[in-house]
Amino acid sequence: MAGAAFWIMGAGVKADIPDDKRATEYLANERTFLAWVRTSIAIMSLGFVVARFGLWLRELATRLAPQAQMHGSGSSVPIGLGMIALGGAIILVAAWRFGVVNRQIDAGKVEADSRLVTLMTVAMAALALLMMGYIGLTTLGPP
Repeated sequence: MAGAAFWIMGAGVKADIPDDKRATEYLANERTFLAWVRTSIAIMSLGFVVARFGLWLRELATRLAPQAQMHGSGSSVPIGLGMIALGGAIILVAAWRFGVVNRQIDAGKVEADSRLVTLMTVAMAALALLMMGYIGLTTLGPP
């Protein structure tokens, strides 16, 4: 249990960087930033698909049953917009973290930020729960 408290409280691992390894560290920091960018793009793209999904369902229902009245797009638009916003927030955090780590490399000492890891873990778990709930609500209807 002490390990979990250490991780959640934000105590990070610290390391000195020798001068001959700084170029490697800068490149690793850039690769990490680009991984954050890919993750952000994926989440925003999925948010776009989710937001458009309600519209597609409404159009499909109108074509299959023109007499049926469809109102709104359910919860797909707010969920999709939330995912797009989360993707945007992730890229902002990534840019901030990239700058922090670059300054640490300049100083020759880097420190891991476990609070950021905790924040991102909680955000992704919440997104997973939200998406599971959305799928459950949209696929489980009256028999």
